[in-house]
Amino acid sequence: MSGDLRHAGPSGGPDTASELPGREVRPAGTPKAVGIVWALLGLNTLGSAGAKTIVTLPRSLIQMATMGALVGAFALALALNLRLRIRPSAFVFLLTLLLVPSVIASANLEVGYGALFRCARLALFVGTLWLLSRWWDGSMTFVRYHIRMYFVALGTVAVGLAISPGTAMPEYYGGRLVGALWPLTPPQIGQYAAVIIGLTVLLVIGRRTTGGSAALIIVPSLVLLALTHTRTATVGMLIGLTLAIGSLVLTSAAARRFFVWTVVVATVAGVVFYSALQSWFLRGQSQESFSNLTGRAKVWDALLAAPRTGGEKWFGVGLSDKSFGGLPIDNSWLAVYQEQGLIGVTIVAAIILVLGGVALLRPPSLARACAIFLISYCAISSYTEAGLGDASPYLLHLALAGALLTAPATVTPAPAAAVPGRRVPRWARR
Repeated sequence: MSGDLRHAGPSGGPDTASELPGREVRPAGTPKAVGIVWALLGLNTLGSAGAKTIVTLPRSLIQMATMGALVGAFALALALNLRLRIRPSAFVFLLTLLLVPSVIASANLEVGYGALFRCARLALFVGTLWLLSRWWDGSMTFVRYHIRMYFVALGTVAVGLAISPGTAMPEYYGGRLVGALWPLTPPQIGQYAAVIIGLTVLLVIGRRTTGGSAALIIVPSLVLLALTHTRTATVGMLIGLTLAIGSLVLTSAAARRFFVWTVVVATVAGVVFYSALQSWFLRGQSQESFSNLTGRAKVWDALLAAPRTGGEKWFGVGLSDKSFGGLPIDNSWLAVYQEQGLIGVTIVAAIILVLGGVALLRPPSLARACAIFLISYCAISSYTEAGLGDASPYLLHLALAGALLTAPATVTPAPAAAVPGRRVPRWARR
């Protein structure tokens, strides 16, 4: 898999040396260390709270590892980009603006000093993305980084399941798959699996990897996704893939064939396995529990009904652990409203709208399809998952979408060489 994902398709990076006449020669390729920076950002967003593991890991130790990964990512990115060359990015600019309400609200210390720590974490996260933007060029480079990074995370889940099935599928999570080596929750595992399945399917359609290599990623990821019983990730993946493949249907015969076969297989499977699929989707819950989204609606209603000052309404109460009254909020928009106020909600909405608008304006391509998949997946997941207002896997997915939608760097034509007896035009002497 790694060989195909690494070498398939054109590189096309902004630093790729050009041998065309009249074009300047630039540094070759994206440094391999950029992939390490991306992996460290992913490690930072894994979180420190979750399921019980085979070997109990102190939360302080996990937090040191994740925060150390972020500091290491920023330091390495800075070492790779000492001249601070960055690409214009509306996505990262809006993330930088999001720091303003975060800092203003967190400075009140209403939720404690942890809010300022989370602001520093978000600032380092955004700063690292600015440094990496130098290598954003619409190529598949960061897609491969993304797939490898989360496939390794899923590998630890699979190893934990093999070593201790009881710990990996505990009763307190309803028998759903969790991380037995690293404290990953079922929604996290489902998210990682759904994202890399979708991206790998698109790479196959775009002929950037082989079917055999893709199967090594897709099949085990599908198994892990099924064991998590994560409805949000599954629905987000299916809708995201439908929109992404639909964007390629008019220009790709492979996309048309895949779309037709998927519809046929899904229809047959839906008829034959309807009862099993319904049982998996309901997860043994009652109709009442399913209708109020496993208790989420009660938390949402209480959050919206809580009294707020004018400052809390517009700027929020500061970055916290995405909970209200001791219960998880599990909704990105309400979490942002709670922590960064209406200003934060407006900025996050602008991020989604800008990325979606740019994706719609781009001509059909594999990069555009991958970006559409990631944007739609994050938009759908935002209804039952929090993370759009702080350093999280969802912001990393959107950062990848931003990298895919970044146009290749323009190359400045070299001035015409002086020829004896020939007058050089004035524009060439400037």
